[in-house]
Amino acid sequence: MTGTRTTVAALFLLPALVLLGALVVYPIGYSVVRSFYDQSGDGFAGFDNYRALFTDDGIRTALKNNIVWVVFAPTVATALGLIFAVLTERVRWGTAFKLVVFMPMAISMLAAGIIFRLVYDQDPDKGVANAVWVGVHDTFAQSSAFPKAHPGRESPLEPAGGGAFITKEPVRAGEPVTLPLVGVAPDLMPDDARPAAKPPAEPGEITGTTWQDFTRGEGVGTLGAPDPSEFGYPGMRIEAVKDGEVVASTTAADDGTFTLPASAEGALLRLPADNFKEPYNGLDWLGPSLVTPAIIGSYIWMWAGFAMVLIAAGLAGVPRELLEAARVDGASEWQVFRRVTVPLLAPVLAVVTVTLMINVLKVFDLVFIIAPGSSQDDANVLALELYRKGFAEDQPGIASAIAVFLLLLVIPVMWFNVRRLRREVRR
Repeated sequence: MTGTRTTVAALFLLPALVLLGALVVYPIGYSVVRSFYDQSGDGFAGFDNYRALFTDDGIRTALKNNIVWVVFAPTVATALGLIFAVLTERVRWGTAFKLVVFMPMAISMLAAGIIFRLVYDQDPDKGVANAVWVGVHDTFAQSSAFPKAHPGRESPLEPAGGGAFITKEPVRAGEPVTLPLVGVAPDLMPDDARPAAKPPAEPGEITGTTWQDFTRGEGVGTLGAPDPSEFGYPGMRIEAVKDGEVVASTTAADDGTFTLPASAEGALLRLPADNFKEPYNGLDWLGPSLVTPAIIGSYIWMWAGFAMVLIAAGLAGVPRELLEAARVDGASEWQVFRRVTVPLLAPVLAVVTVTLMINVLKVFDLVFIIAPGSSQDDANVLALELYRKGFAEDQPGIASAIAVFLLLLVIPVMWFNVRRLRREVRR
């Protein structure tokens, strides 16, 4: 009877064992064997492929990035999950908040990569990250409205170095000054720009106009004088400079007119470089220096909800009387959190952290999709390097060695996780 039961059990397990052998055991065994052969697969290479793991620049960069991933991604995701889990217990709409935070888990890595490729776009009109960053920057440091403006033909202005322009001749009181510029497209002129006006002559003062000295159409308009269709440069800053010192300054009105006091007599008028600086375009999120942190940020966005749900489940099992006893003894909320809640959640936090460590060791999709070709080498990780060596560079021996190396990295972490889970079951 016992033999019959064993046979029946074996028959039920056989399909699963066949699939396990075909999809797991055989590929692992073949990869181990293939890692000791050369590119063609005919010549025995010994440990040369494994030696390449520590001598090839691309693989070494991938290994360094994997260390960064393992250290920061699980830690930050777990910390955020802990914060969300604790705070949502005290929020009225906690369940809805948890749903929103967990929702990214329903999105595939491919879709998340495409989303964040757009989020990190350099153009603030497309990329959300730079749109927010530029908005905050421009709140404190207003960018210029005339980044392309420059003197045209027969202009009284000349370059003054550093992007500024200065008049060729000193100005005189009672003699209006014209500071014509070109280079700003009509549709990019500021909204508050008004048709340029000729400056009136005021005794004892320096008056003038700075404007866009360009009228569409060949031979239309008068060079060096405001025309009805030409607009002033509102907000243009003008400085009067004597012997290298600024003695007076002003800002042009909406029609481009400005007035300086008598102290500016005999000075040169300078248009500072701040008038012409390029608008702030944000950070190069996907550039060589920020691409890895940016991709880690997208990973945390996806997996913080996973950490939150598991930690919230653990938090639900924490005895409330212990928390209340700590409060009765005079502990503050921070002390309760740090000295009671976190120690009680330590097993759950360890499981979440270790699970995410295993996950990030295999990360591939996000790096492959988000990192552009120009910085993919800087964002490289071992799983991506395995793909590149195996398929793009046709080096299956080295690719197999990377696969075995990844397996060796994952096994200790998995063993630690399984051991901890078994210990918890015994309790």
